[in-house]
Amino acid sequence: MNLKLLYITNRPDVAMAAEGAGVDRIFIDLETIGKDKRQAGRDTVKSLHSVSDIAKVKNVLNESELLVRINPINTDSKEEISKVIDSGADIIMLPMITEISQVQKFIGFVDNRCKTCLLIETRESAEKIDEILKVSGASEYFIGLNDLHLSYDQSFMFEPLADGTVENLCSVFRNHGIENYGFGGIARVGEGLLPAERIIAEHHRLGSTMVILSRTFCDVSKFENIEQIEERMRSGVDDIRDFERTLGEYSEQDYISNTEEVIKGVKKIKEIIESRKELG
Repeated sequence: MNLKLLYITNRPDVAMAAEGAGVDRIFIDLETIGKDKRQAGRDTVKSLHSVSDIAKVKNVLNESELLVRINPINTDSKEEISKVIDSGADIIMLPMITEISQVQKFIGFVDNRCKTCLLIETRESAEKIDEILKVSGASEYFIGLNDLHLSYDQSFMFEPLADGTVENLCSVFRNHGIENYGFGGIARVGEGLLPAERIIAEHHRLGSTMVILSRTFCDVSKFENIEQIEERMRSGVDDIRDFERTLGEYSEQDYISNTEEVIKGVKKIKEIIESRKELG
């Protein structure tokens, strides 16, 4: 089964280009609370999206779903969730879960008005996953590697994939009969510090159903017009689908070998990152 591909943008023209290329979900990111502090000094994407972007993007989509990440649970969450739903979100994602009560409030505020996605990206949520899964009402789950590796005080975002954390979470999902879950992001096939092919194969091995396309997959700031963006999107998605087809021929040993290469690759990148830190 092909992975559902998610792409972050609040631009209607880029959303149309992504949908035309075969991207399954457009991702609008409203999360701002606490983000700058957590990710200070890191080369991460700081989205400047707003609730008003939701309807603009929703109105140009014909097939792709619209996912909206809101802020962590706070005193304004009920109002924010209602605005997001009224604006046309198909799925709402809750970030930075640390307590079961936050999940309960979120599910209650949504009140079955759209799909819900719980973002497992803190040490607390990873370690309380069995309790979280007892709260009924969540449609799907996503493991956020960027904040999760920070929560574990790690150097590289794919360390949770290499150290067994992601595998353990995916096993828990499967054991609870959860069918819709995913993790992390990927660059283009043939690119990335950790090659996208290695990560895609891990998604298939672990039963993951979705992944975010990274900023480098199609950095719209580097293109002069929408036609170039459309071509970049189309070629990138086609390459992913072509590679996924080859996975149909993978043996169990092929997957084992791929996992071993992921672990080696992460270790090497971690060593490079830490040596740079030592050099100042």
